[in-house]
Amino acid sequence: MTSGTESVVSLEHARKSFGDTPVLRDISLSVAPGEVVAVIGPSGGGKSTLLRCLTLLERLDDGSLSYGGLNVASGGSYGEKNVLAQARQRFGLVFQNYNLFPHFSVLRNVMDAPVVVQGRPRDEAEAEARALLAKMGLAGSEDKVPCQLSGGQQQRASIARALALHPKIVYFDEPTSALDPELTAEVLRVIKGLAAERMTMVIVTHEMGFAREVADRVVFMDGGVIVEEGPAEQVMEHPREERTRAFLRQREA
Repeated sequence: MTSGTESVVSLEHARKSFGDTPVLRDISLSVAPGEVVAVIGPSGGGKSTLLRCLTLLERLDDGSLSYGGLNVASGGSYGEKNVLAQARQRFGLVFQNYNLFPHFSVLRNVMDAPVVVQGRPRDEAEAEARALLAKMGLAGSEDKVPCQLSGGQQQRASIARALALHPKIVYFDEPTSALDPELTAEVLRVIKGLAAERMTMVIVTHEMGFAREVADRVVFMDGGVIVEEGPAEQVMEHPREERTRAFLRQREA
């Protein structure tokens, strides 16, 4: 993170267990405005749980979470409902399985939250939703329902939905894991475009080449801890830790 800049999100000494199984063990992570952070590591290493805690889908057992100057959790205790509501306005989340409303049109999927949650005028929200869908290469698909789209198109629609809320940061949870290689390339192109616009992003991914190319910083997680983090080129090309080296060798095999 750039020193002297207030983080978009800051997580300190986070701990999370499911039953007797610790999943996050003293994790600290901050993301600066405009930074793209890729989180890599083996399955079961805690990557998705980290994202779920950052997006308030899971509660920390201990540690603190803040969005800018908004303190969301401290010592495992969370703020009031209005604080959590404010925090949710600051991020967007793109799931690996799209999570679009199946009976809503693509257009309504994108414009619904700005109208219902943020109270924005319907005509303004619709105009912006149409512009975002066009940016995602989905002009002409506004009136379709999700099942009429390919997986890649559905994922691009879900990215448009996340952006429609004007988030300070967008989280991606393995956004291409459900897609075949051709559709994966479509979605990665969109995310690369957002990175070029300096959208602040945290991307949990198994696409090592993508992490190397797009991320400013790579975080390698294993066993619920951050084993190594640093500039993307350093971590991907010259990892310091043997666990990182072993993981990358396995991915390239």
